[in-house]
Amino acid sequence: MKSRREFIKTMIMGGALLGLNTTPLRLFARKELIKLTILHTNDTHSQIEPFPFNDIKYPGLGGFAKRATLIKGIRKKEQNVLLLDAGDIFQGSPYFNFYGGELELKLMSEMGYDAATIGNHEFDNGLEGILKQIPNATFPFICSNYDFSNTILNGKTKPYIIIMKDNIKIGIFGLGIELKGLVNKKNYENTLYLNPYEKAAEYAHLLKKEKKCDIVICLSHLGYSSKDKQPCDYNMAKQSKNIDLIIGGHSHTLLKNPVKMYNSDGEIIYIGQVGWGGAYLGRFDFFIDKTTRKKFVESYTTKIFNNQV
Repeated sequence: MKSRREFIKTMIMGGALLGLNTTPLRLFARKELIKLTILHTNDTHSQIEPFPFNDIKYPGLGGFAKRATLIKGIRKKEQNVLLLDAGDIFQGSPYFNFYGGELELKLMSEMGYDAATIGNHEFDNGLEGILKQIPNATFPFICSNYDFSNTILNGKTKPYIIIMKDNIKIGIFGLGIELKGLVNKKNYENTLYLNPYEKAAEYAHLLKKEKKCDIVICLSHLGYSSKDKQPCDYNMAKQSKNIDLIIGGHSHTLLKNPVKMYNSDGEIIYIGQVGWGGAYLGRFDFFIDKTTRKKFVESYTTKIFNNQV
């Protein structure tokens, strides 16, 4: 009963409807809408097992096995599901120290992740460490503002991808944080950092206007907000165009109610981020009108705890 109460409480706290009303629900019932479910994680930091029950912030929460069970249950109920990660998959437990990221990527592949971006901690074992582990991922790493041309990672990542789900065209690009001053130079070598706002504008325009994507998603490892004028999700969202959803990471921000904002064109944009360590799973349900392609969105954040599925 406790698990059920926790689940209901989480749904109520995080389940505010963002732009969704009874009209689109009626349309969905009449099959005039297509539903796309987007699940997301960030900064899981090699937390393979649940947090200990004496953890101050996330007692007993998380764990790859429980996350996999929750995702499997959602896939049984929903026809069109995307599973995405916003970086910092590596570092934080003895599993990474021993396996160097192999276990994390193999387990994420088993869960059926569709894409991830690269966080700063992916560089902890240098470019060689990333190169060694990439073959363990059945999903692509998307990096739109890291130029790996003069490194051993040249051609090993993608600047963007396009995925089709039930006639919905989804474009995804990824942004990484400035590595200088954050990561040892020997660990990223000749990787070039490109302005994330400029690359966001470039790829969002490409995906929405040229590739005609219905939904454009940014996987961001910039952090939710910044006090020193460094690039961040919040400021990017305000000045952006053509982006529907930012799935964020790096700052370990827990947005139980994902943020709804307006971009520079006055269009709605959403930001989601779910803390760290895999204690929560984020979810956005996009409803696309088959005729007008208008979008309606419902969103919430779910704790990953025992016996919830």
